[in-house]
Amino acid sequence: MIRKLLGVCGAGVLVAAVWACSGKDETARPALEGEPPVEEPTSDAGPPPTEDGGTSSPDAGTPPDDGGTPPPDAGTPPDAGTDGGTGGQQPDPWPKEAAVNYTQRFGVGHPQGVAVDDAFNVWLLAGNRIGVLRPGDTQPLWASDIGQAGRGFSSTVICGGSAGRAYVGYYAQELVQPMRSSYQDASYLEGDLDAVKLTPDGNLVLEEHITHSFRREADNPGGLGWNSSNNMGIRNSNDWRFDEDRSVLSCVKVMRGRDKGEVYIGTNHGVTRIRGLDYNSHRHPVWWDNGSQRAGYTYAVGIAQDGDVLIANDWTFGIVTPNADLGLWDAMVPEELNPMKVQSSYLPEVNSLPEFDFWRGFQQTKDGRYYLASKEYGLWQLSIISSGNPFQKGIKVPGLPTNGLTSLAATDDGSLFIGTDGSGLWRMDANKQLTRVPNIQGRSVRQLVYDPNGTPAMLYVLTDAGLTVLRGY
Repeated sequence: MIRKLLGVCGAGVLVAAVWACSGKDETARPALEGEPPVEEPTSDAGPPPTEDGGTSSPDAGTPPDDGGTPPPDAGTPPDAGTDGGTGGQQPDPWPKEAAVNYTQRFGVGHPQGVAVDDAFNVWLLAGNRIGVLRPGDTQPLWASDIGQAGRGFSSTVICGGSAGRAYVGYYAQELVQPMRSSYQDASYLEGDLDAVKLTPDGNLVLEEHITHSFRREADNPGGLGWNSSNNMGIRNSNDWRFDEDRSVLSCVKVMRGRDKGEVYIGTNHGVTRIRGLDYNSHRHPVWWDNGSQRAGYTYAVGIAQDGDVLIANDWTFGIVTPNADLGLWDAMVPEELNPMKVQSSYLPEVNSLPEFDFWRGFQQTKDGRYYLASKEYGLWQLSIISSGNPFQKGIKVPGLPTNGLTSLAATDDGSLFIGTDGSGLWRMDANKQLTRVPNIQGRSVRQLVYDPNGTPAMLYVLTDAGLTVLRGY
């Protein structure tokens, strides 16, 4: 069945550099389990913007599946974070058994999200509560109604940051007209992303609602860039008038390499890059429908073996080699700024382009192969035909007990771990043999987080029955 398509993106205007268009699809679809009810749009898209940024579009109505001043040099590495945690990189202090149930041993409960920071603090998200399990503690510290949660917004995901820092995403309904006329419009403060920190005295507090966009103004003379003194939330870094990235649906922390410590968040519109307390928004794979640009909700964001950013939304996917300069994340032209190994593409073996593929995981294994996981259509191996081809080659991986997949994690031993909705956790080893992973309680996998910085490496497996940590992969 072809889903109903709504929304319009205006044609971009060429300037000294062309930046990621914030063209937005709108999709009418039923709410998923545990979501608020869907609200149908009440009006069609307004007139297209005059710059390459933003759309005027109705509310897509779909919440998530599960529940300062910029620094003078955007090319600097992530900041050192807060004084919480244990400081620099240390050997992890957690149990070394092959499988440990943290819900039973440390009382972490049944959170909706899990993350780990650079000091091996384990962060937990449960509705309006944020928790942290510190090395040496026997149970987590919890705090309620921090930041956006205290304003009544529903939390979605959590990602670790530098030592003592985590990022928490929230859901906010899309605006019927996302184009704002004032820097001070209160809608900019809805949803988005909070940075929270662990203080030296053991308290969890809001560090800052992420508001600082960084981009290269010199590369866009006369463009509608940022007046940093008036930032209020995550907005289009190419054109401040457009409040599009309002709901954070996914997040991933870069665990090693040049960009270690950075975070990428998938939103209702695209992918925003976070460095410390600064951001650049956004990039997205898109497709065109009678002159209108469609960009699906981004539930699948991954980091490839070489640091490339893997992006997959409900329709399409792409692979971007990120520039070291945060300010160039949204730059698409010239292509050398952020080379794309795969531009906006789809797999015709799964569906026609207008139909949702529901991508929920995108990973690259140690042998260089790419895999996509769908909420409805199972596991697919991706073969790249060419970077600019509108479609690539997909081969379905047989042997899983269900087509309902929730997450993927590629590990250093060559394995691909596959989270399912109802059939537990599965592993495809380096020899491409599939087996169900024992010692994991729960039938539905909510999240997989792989941290190769542990010794041995740690795979956090969050299910409907709690949190288990696997080691040695």
